[in-house]
Amino acid sequence: MGLKAVEVAGPPLGLRIQPMAVRSATEFDSAFSVIVRERAGAVLVLNTPIFVAGAKRLAELAMMHKLPSLFGARPQVEAGGLMSFGFDYADQWRRGAIYVDKILKGAKPADLPIEQPTIFEMVINMKTAKALGIKIPNSILLRADKVIE
Repeated sequence: MGLKAVEVAGPPLGLRIQPMAVRSATEFDSAFSVIVRERAGAVLVLNTPIFVAGAKRLAELAMMHKLPSLFGARPQVEAGGLMSFGFDYADQWRRGAIYVDKILKGAKPADLPIEQPTIFEMVINMKTAKALGIKIPNSILLRADKVIE
């Protein structure tokens, strides 16, 4: 899910989307200063290499400012984020290995079909939810693929 999709999906749901341009991890603190000043109700962290690598710091900043944080994958929630919904990394690595195998057996990369993820998972960090004073409804907990206690 990219920024454009978020900007399109947010307003019909009554959400005000305020993108923050961050080019390096050294900008995380200043970005959160703006987020807090603008009175954001939550933080959605897109799945880009800089944010994946900085997941622990981003989760810490969200907790420090009492903001619920939604990430794109399980590792960010394991680092302290509130929840994630995204593709299953292990499945993507397996699918990639199948492509490598086909190429090593002579398949032309240009002839291989482009695939999209097919397995997605929702992960919830209950420790973070409790620290933020958020009660996650049972209906959501039952749908989660993993609940971190």
